[in-house]
Formats: sequence, structure tokens, C-alpha cells
Amino acid sequence: MRLLLKNGFLVDPSQNLSEVLDLLTVDGLVAALGHNLQSKSDQQIDASGRLVVPGLIDLHVHLREPGREDVETIETGAKAAAAGGFTSICCMPNTQPINDCAAVTTYIRSRASQVNVVNVWPVGAITRASEGRELADFAEMMAAGAVAFSDDGKPVPEAQLMRRALQYAAQLGMPIIDHCQDRSLSARGAMHEGAVSAMLGIPGIPASAEESHVARDILLAEETGGQIHIAHISTRRGVEMVRAAKARGVRVTAEATPHHLFLTESAVLGFDTNFKMNPPLRTEDDRQALIQGLADGTIDILATDHAPHHLDEKLGEFDRAPFGVIGLETAIPLVLDRLVNPGLIDLSRFVQLASTSPASLVRKERGTLKQGAVADVTVLDPDLQQTFDANRFRSKSRNTPFDGWQVRGGVSYTIVAGEVVYDRSQNQ
Repeated sequence: MRLLLKNGFLVDPSQNLSEVLDLLTVDGLVAALGHNLQSKSDQQIDASGRLVVPGLIDLHVHLREPGREDVETIETGAKAAAAGGFTSICCMPNTQPINDCAAVTTYIRSRASQVNVVNVWPVGAITRASEGRELADFAEMMAAGAVAFSDDGKPVPEAQLMRRALQYAAQLGMPIIDHCQDRSLSARGAMHEGAVSAMLGIPGIPASAEESHVARDILLAEETGGQIHIAHISTRRGVEMVRAAKARGVRVTAEATPHHLFLTESAVLGFDTNFKMNPPLRTEDDRQALIQGLADGTIDILATDHAPHHLDEKLGEFDRAPFGVIGLETAIPLVLDRLVNPGLIDLSRFVQLASTSPASLVRKERGTLKQGAVADVTVLDPDLQQTFDANRFRSKSRNTPFDGWQVRGGVSYTIVAGEVVYDRSQNQ
């Protein structure tokens, strides 16, 4: 299979490239980059006026299979990822059963191989059944294909157990991903604790619930030499702690999500449960701190925390509805529209956040378009005008806070190992 992309603006920070070039892929690998490439090809794409970047990677996705195939499956999640420009996704372990052993890890990889749309990389649980009592077998899951370990929405409560997890993962050269939250502080909370929650009479989750765990994890990573990744960071003080830790040489990274970057607690005023997520939407000051953290390198990765839920579940009362929103099909257009096009982050930084850095964290040879690399490629149109319509999403679920938003920027093609898995012109 030979695919030739012509005249695209190629952005690849791994090669310090930002220029109009042709790109040729042969049998799933990048074969050549250059001007006016002439080659017989099975398919040719005119990428004039488009951005050609290394395949985008979402580090934080919930696919729900096995166990909740009514809200998402590996197949529908993979198709949603492709439509969103992602060539690879890392799926969290909170399935039913929990991905805490090689058998479940192997099942996920097998189903993803059968679906054969995008790369699906499982994240294994830190503790057995994510109950926070006993470490799972990291080495077993790693051998089966796990790329990191996390208990996700059930953060490890005991510092000693998290310390041991960081030590174990460090021996394997693997990262720990933590949803930082002290559940004794967040218990029964449904949104950010502040003026809006007081006005609405909704129990709040204080910023300190997150920040106390961020501080704990940083200290433990510093002591053990382990790699800690802070999932969906949401507060100014959390960002400041990560910045200071990096200055000391601590092996800490962090991610931010589009909903925390572009929404605040005021969005909850309408009691719409599509604005209920965990961590909750914070203040405008927190939001600005996240954007600054993305721009200055404190925050390393853009991730969606794609969390599908059934419509009936989200239709309940706000304080009883489940946390979580979907994001695979809205994240990249939002970032292009709200961050890249206005110049808040440049194109090279965008590719680092959405491709190069997540690939590095999970030790995958992706995030680059160097000759000989796997030909995972995303082609973006920075000027595409579109309006999000949740009813047309490829995800099974519709719980998005961005339905009806108009944005400038979108995905033209998603290419995995040299094969076009999404073509916008054929999916209108």
C-alpha cells in the first residue's frame, strides 16, 4: 500500500519541521518526506492548505467494554477516535470486570485488533478490582500489553500503597496515572465548591480535594524516583505544584482536558448534567492557569477523559447523575479554534501536547513522521467551519457539553499505519 500526501504543511517537533512538504507512506511506514515527490501510489491526497501532523494520541479514554457495551464499545469508541483525529487511544481500566489482570488486558487488545480502526492501548489497574487494598500484578499486565497503571476514578487512598505502586512501576519503567482526589474531602460533592455551588445549593468539591493528592503524589514520586502523571489537572495551585516539582527534577507530568480549558463552574447554572464531570469545572482563574500551563510546558498533554454514559443515567437530578462527558469528536476542533488559531499555543506545541508527549509517556514509537516511523498521520483543516451535532457522533453516547458549538478547525483525514480510517469528505 502506497499513500502519497501532497503539499501539506507538515508540523513535526521531533524533527523541528514546519514547512510545506509531500509525505509518502509505503506498507504502513513513512517512506519519504520532500518537495515534489514523484511516486506511483495506490492513493493520493491533496493536502494543500491542511496541516499534516504525527497521529494524535488520547491518553485518557473510557471505552466501557467489557461490561457496559450499552454506552460504548471498543468499536464505537475507536470510530469516534478516528473521526476526532486520534490514531491511538489509551483506555482506562474501569471496565466490568476491572482491567486488573492479563486476561482482561488481552481481551481488550484482541477486540481492538478485530475492530482494526485505531491503536487501542490498555491502561491496567493499580490495585486489584481498583479497591485500593492490594497492588495488581503490574508485570503480568505489562507483558499482556498495558502501557500504564491507574485506578482512575477510584484514586488510591493510602499513601503507603501509592508509594509501593510507584516503586513497582519504576522497576518496570512504567508510569502511574492518578486521578488526584481525596475522597474524604470530595464525598457527596457534585460540582466545584464555591460561590456558584452555594447559590445553587449543590454540594461542592473543594479544590483542596485535588491539590492535597497532587502534593502527596509529587512527594512520593520525588522520594521513589517513580513517574507520576496527574490526570485532568484542574486547579491553579495544582498547576503551580507541578511547575515547582518539575523545577526540582521530579518525574511528574500532567494533562488537561478541553472541558476544563474552555468551561467554568458558571456553566452549571442551568443544572444541565452534561456539565457534570470529575474533577468538576472550576473558576475562571483556574481555567486561565491551565491555559498558561499548556503554553509554558508545565502541562504536558492534552487528553479528553472521554466518559460515555447512557442518556437515561444523565437525565437524573444533577447531584445524582454520573460524572463524565464525551470528548473524542470535539477535542481537537475546540483546541484548534480556541488555542491554536488565536495564537495562544503554536502548532509545534499543539503537536507536542497531542502526539509527541503522550507517545513518550507510554513509551510508544509514535508521535513522529521520521522516515521509517509507523505511518500514523492526522490531516487537519484549521479553517474548517463546523457546528457540533451530538446526534451525528460515532460514539454511542451523547453526553457532551459542546453540542451546538460553532468552531473553526477540524479533521480531514485520520491515517493509521498508512491506511485511511477516516475521510471527512466521505462522512458528511
